[in-house]
Amino acid sequence: MHLNVDDRFNRQLPADPIETPSRRQVSGAAFSFVTPRVPSDPKVLHVATDVASMIGLSQDDVQSDSFRRVFSGAELLPGTRPYAMCYGGHQFGQWAGQLGDGRAINLAEVLENGQHFTLQLKGAGETPYSRTADGLAVLRSSVREHLCSEAMHHLGVPTTRSLCLLTTGDSVVRDMMYDGNARPEPGAVVCRVAPSFLRFGNFQILAAQGDVATLQALADYTIEHYFPEIATTSPMRYSELFAIVCQRTADMILHWQRVGFVHGVMNTDNMSIHGETIDYGPYGWLEGFQPDWTPNTTDRSHRRYRFGDQPQIALWNLVQLANALFPLVGEADPLQASVEQFYEQFNEKLTSMQASKIGLDDVVDGDEELVSQLDDVLQLTETDMTIFFRSLANVPKSLDVEQDVEGGLEVIRDAFYAPEEVKDGIRNQWHRWFRSYLNRIRQSRLSDEERRDRMNRVNPKYVLRNYMAQLAIEAAESGDFSLIGDLHSLLLLPYDEQPSQQRWFAKRPDWARHKVGCSMLSCSS
Repeated sequence: MHLNVDDRFNRQLPADPIETPSRRQVSGAAFSFVTPRVPSDPKVLHVATDVASMIGLSQDDVQSDSFRRVFSGAELLPGTRPYAMCYGGHQFGQWAGQLGDGRAINLAEVLENGQHFTLQLKGAGETPYSRTADGLAVLRSSVREHLCSEAMHHLGVPTTRSLCLLTTGDSVVRDMMYDGNARPEPGAVVCRVAPSFLRFGNFQILAAQGDVATLQALADYTIEHYFPEIATTSPMRYSELFAIVCQRTADMILHWQRVGFVHGVMNTDNMSIHGETIDYGPYGWLEGFQPDWTPNTTDRSHRRYRFGDQPQIALWNLVQLANALFPLVGEADPLQASVEQFYEQFNEKLTSMQASKIGLDDVVDGDEELVSQLDDVLQLTETDMTIFFRSLANVPKSLDVEQDVEGGLEVIRDAFYAPEEVKDGIRNQWHRWFRSYLNRIRQSRLSDEERRDRMNRVNPKYVLRNYMAQLAIEAAESGDFSLIGDLHSLLLLPYDEQPSQQRWFAKRPDWARHKVGCSMLSCSS
């Protein structure tokens, strides 16, 4: 197996001088050298072949024993020195100090077709940042990470990728819901792939330590390698860096809102400097359209990271990054301008995105009110977000506004979890919205077919609902790994009809409503 190794981070930035995994506070360094733990009996469960090809691996490479050993942590690529990154972060709004890669190890960096990728093992053992944990991962969380990374990519959402999923042959003890019921679970490792795994927290920890020299070195490194559009000699380069990060973060969050994705743990250490979704823990897709829903049981009381507040939290996190970069910029005005621009541009793009979801080819006066009214009626009774928007594309504009408005309700009826509730006042409110909607789409130059095609390109038919992932996890824990591959194949084409996969275009089943792993997820998920 051959990869074009091109390590930069661990050669160009200062390293922690101590080379043991002993837990410690690290200063004056961007990372610590570590060695992955050798698993007892690693087995490859699934490989995303397009990711393998992207980083320069052939089918023969993927099937080799060397692949199994390298991507389980059992063997190092020649000439590489794995490392764990040092960073801090705000967790649930509170500064948590040093955090770092507690169960992630950067294996190597590779260059392929002019693109640079970092390969990171998650669950490959302890690091100086593991605190009281063991640095390992379990099968259930690894299945969720592997499938979701790839599902998000094929939905068109900026994200880290996942090359492969392996079991280690070792048991890992975990208390899944933090309720005192720890039990052994199968251990696993995922290989994540991204341009880099730099987070807001990488800059925050250095600013908090008052280490301006290393902060500047990290910022200069980041600009040189990942933001070439910025002139490295410009005195404004750090504020320009922040402005671009704001734009990319806004675009990422916009995609989250478009497909109904809820991250669950938007701490600043879980925010990528590249504007890519990173760290798939207690995530979820909206089942019923509930803007205040979060999949994270840790956040159930305050709902800080609920779906409807993700744009505001992203903005809050960007302010923390601005604070970290301030020592380099030296003035607040350019940073504040980027924050304000984030807010203005996001809201403008949000209106356009929402209009596209309901099939409007442009935005005119009154469209924001139409969207706002839709948000309201969607919450009158539990209504599946994915099924609703996908079905709405089938509403013909030939329906009579006064006589046939009930026909609109019939088209979307399968999205209701309790269709018997759609009566009296609820029905009347839906009728009023459909009258407004039909009047609006009749003004459009688009035919029904053109509108349906456009809507079906922004409204996925298939998303990785938590119950689907849970079915794959339970099967895998019983030794059947086929559903992992089946779901991966399904989610390669989430906007296609795929008639043979129609069973996955369905509302969450009743058994999953309150099941652990489906509706209840912790940060260990």
